[in-house]
Amino acid sequence: MAQAITLARPYARAAFELAHAAGALAAWSQALAFAAQVAADPRVAALGNDPRVQPAQLVALHLPEGIAADAPFAQFLGELAEHRRMALLPEVAALYEHYRRESESQLLVKVTSAMALDGAQAERLKASLKRRFKREIELETSVDASLLAGAVIDTGSEVIDGSARGRLERLGNALAG
Repeated sequence: MAQAITLARPYARAAFELAHAAGALAAWSQALAFAAQVAADPRVAALGNDPRVQPAQLVALHLPEGIAADAPFAQFLGELAEHRRMALLPEVAALYEHYRRESESQLLVKVTSAMALDGAQAERLKASLKRRFKREIELETSVDASLLAGAVIDTGSEVIDGSARGRLERLGNALAG
């Protein structure tokens, strides 16, 4: 996994720079998401290292409908195909999204709560996180009943564990220590 991220990083940076220069961050985001989804299919992944499959065929397979074969995105895919790096597309897309959020001063926050958050709770949490991190917040929520109560907030670089399970674990460690 770490090696794939390491290999994907320069491609993601190049994709971001091309998209940013063209003012097409959203369009590239959609195109990369499509190409990454195609690349993640095991049947397609098997073609990536098949010497009988030409790079142009790989590009055509990963190119979203409506994007010309001579467009910058197609040329980008061509570079990946020439170096037999199409399998890196999921990592490239994830890193690209990270670079995009950074440039737009956004932060993706994953919130796992014991119960589903309603709209008002989610908005209050977003407002609080926006004040704390001084960035626009994009929430990704999930439910894990094993937390008992509360929530775990993951910003990617910081984890805030406000769950009852986490508190009980800390109490148990303090008593045992």
